[in-house]
Amino acid sequence: MCVYLYCRISRKTQNIERQVRNLTAIYPQGVVIKEAYTGTKLDRPEWNKLYKKAKAGDTIAFDSVSRMSRNAEEGFKAYEELYNRGVKLVFLNEPMINTDTFKHAIENTVPKTGTEVDLILDGVNKFLMELARQQIKLAFEQSQKEVDDLHTRVAQGMETARLNGKQIGGKTGSKYKVKKSELAKEQIRKYSKDFDGNLNDADVIKLTGISRKTYYKYKGEMKEGV
Repeated sequence: MCVYLYCRISRKTQNIERQVRNLTAIYPQGVVIKEAYTGTKLDRPEWNKLYKKAKAGDTIAFDSVSRMSRNAEEGFKAYEELYNRGVKLVFLNEPMINTDTFKHAIENTVPKTGTEVDLILDGVNKFLMELARQQIKLAFEQSQKEVDDLHTRVAQGMETARLNGKQIGGKTGSKYKVKKSELAKEQIRKYSKDFDGNLNDADVIKLTGISRKTYYKYKGEMKEGV
């Protein structure tokens, strides 16, 4: 039996070491597997190798469900396949869909009575199992929606910048990094306690992977509505 800690980033602005720290804090002896891939590429060689070799009794831990898959249909299919294979899946940010929780939901059925009431109990048990499955699907769908929404907001931000006369990555000697700044600002807004999150400045800087100077520059622009 082996414990694998799968860490993945999809943008250069992300810091994979945050995922490593979170997972090794729970599984200090786990085998860390790192992968960097851009959302435009479907091939994830490290994940594909892990997916094929994982066997019954093994554990695969993720920082969040989005690290396993950002595609809801693909993610749920992989989840069910690994679960049926006997592989334990752990999601630090979404413990409600850990395979142990799902297994408990399936096994914790209402015992039958040997009477006509069992017809009702069968319906209740099927409902509980389906509820667990829907919760898993919902987690993957939410992950995909967050990514799709982020891409939409970035595209809109770039278009707004273009309409305002700002150069976006084409002029020699200068490179207007609208996309990079929009992605960073999105993370700052999501995680900083000064906006929608609950983390302090130091933790957000580590999470986003940007420099302290750039962080406070972006933060100031956000407060000014830039």
